[in-house]
Amino acid sequence: MSLTERWMLPEGVDELLPPDAWALEKMRREMLDTYSSYGYELVSPPLVEFLESLLTGTGSKLDLQTFKVTDQLSGRTLGIRSDITTQAARIDAHVLKNHDISRLCYVDSVLHTRPEHTMTNRSPMQIGCELFGSDNEAADLEVMSLMLETLTIAEVSKVHVDLAHVGIYRGLMTSAELPRELEDQIFSALNRKSIPELDTLAAEHKLPVIDIIREIALLSGSIDALSEVRKSISQYSELASNETLDAVDALMRFAELVGERFPEIELGYDFCELRGYDYHTGVMFSAYTPSFGYALAKGGRYDSIGAEFGESRPATGFSADLKTLVRLQSRISTMNSGAILAPYGTDKALLERIADLRQTQRVVQSLSESDEQTYGCSKKLAQSQDGQWVVVEI
Repeated sequence: MSLTERWMLPEGVDELLPPDAWALEKMRREMLDTYSSYGYELVSPPLVEFLESLLTGTGSKLDLQTFKVTDQLSGRTLGIRSDITTQAARIDAHVLKNHDISRLCYVDSVLHTRPEHTMTNRSPMQIGCELFGSDNEAADLEVMSLMLETLTIAEVSKVHVDLAHVGIYRGLMTSAELPRELEDQIFSALNRKSIPELDTLAAEHKLPVIDIIREIALLSGSIDALSEVRKSISQYSELASNETLDAVDALMRFAELVGERFPEIELGYDFCELRGYDYHTGVMFSAYTPSFGYALAKGGRYDSIGAEFGESRPATGFSADLKTLVRLQSRISTMNSGAILAPYGTDKALLERIADLRQTQRVVQSLSESDEQTYGCSKKLAQSQDGQWVVVEI
């Protein structure tokens, strides 16, 4: 191995350097203060857990994203977390054992075996909120409010939110009672938004459920499409189960509430949104901006994970990658651009003046009389004629 290779990071694993690291820390503090103002309590779960605990109720996708290692003490398989949501559910159900409404927030690093998409890496910093114990729309709306406030703090502009409801697709599949292999083919095509594949499956199998899935997949877009979705499903009496229609109605009500609360946010509908299909149970939402090709934040309802930990609790939450938000932030600039340069010295008055300024400002002191660097500072401390230390422009 060459000397250069020794210092290389693994592919898809990055590190934060100045000024991004400080920008992330400032953003983290502001976001956590916001969550606290809503009554959310901060938790910090461990980086590794027994694998079965990490993957409880999450399906195969999270399993593929999770690094596995062997615990040298117990001999059992450990997982390096790739998502904090299940850890929060475990804490709520098994550790806190709170039978009332519980609000938890977190910000910690996670590790993925592969990047989720081409504009991220394998070591995101996940920030988010989870609300346990309430199954009404007000809980989902509160979580979405926090998601949008998170993007506001990150100065994300022109936010667009796509809404979905996993119960629409799940209800259609339950009513159709298809063979597992065919259901998997439909799921794969829909998840990739491949209408040509759905066309092929419809022509080959001639089943009404494939026709209707293709039809409402094409309606994804404007939130106004939801009334058309309901009309399309209602035409097929054998598929228009209460589960399916109730899901459409629930999504329409939620869209109305979101529109009233956030009239400035552009809303859309995406029937093809099937992420977390194995554990989501209701409304889902994803936030986008034109300058980024993937969801910046996403969340939704997942009412069944807690049951695996011995406490079935309604739950809803959202998460985002703090690193991505920092790198998109328009205000990132050199941290020292407004800092003050102090001269080298041990004069008591000088040191007291530096200490006083550091209460509210950034002060960088030279390390020797020959140190001529400005360290990016735009101001400096200079001694006036009457011996006072004053701040002047460089």
